[in-house]
Amino acid sequence: MSARAIHRNAPVSPRKARLVADMIRRKKVEEAQDILEFNPQRAAYLIGRLLRSAAANAAELNANDNWRGGEDLDESNLYVKRIVVDDGLRFKRMRPRARGMAYGILRRRCHITLELDDR
Repeated sequence: MSARAIHRNAPVSPRKARLVADMIRRKKVEEAQDILEFNPQRAAYLIGRLLRSAAANAAELNANDNWRGGEDLDESNLYVKRIVVDDGLRFKRMRPRARGMAYGILRRRCHITLELDDR
C-alpha cells in the first residue's frame, strides 16, 4: 500500500508543473527533495511541500496501530511511485487593449497527486 498526498487547485499551470514532475518521477525521496530544493521554478516549491506531506503520511501510516491495509512502509526506501498533474480550475480574466477592445486571459490551475511506495 502506498502513501498519498493531493494538492488541489495549485496556482501554477499544468504544463509548467508537469516539467517539474517529470524530473522526480521514480526517484528516491531524498534525491527528489534535493532536486526540488535547488530548482528555481515555482512548481518545484509546491511539489516539494507535497512530497514532504506524502512522506509524513507514510510515517503516520507506520505509527498508526489501526492500520490494516497492508505491510508497513520502510521510510528509508521510499520512492516516488506515481506523480500526476491534471487540469484544475481556469479563471477567466479580461485585459484592456487598444481602441476599447479587451483580450481574454486564462489563469490555469492544476491538481497534483503524488504517491510514495517502498521498493
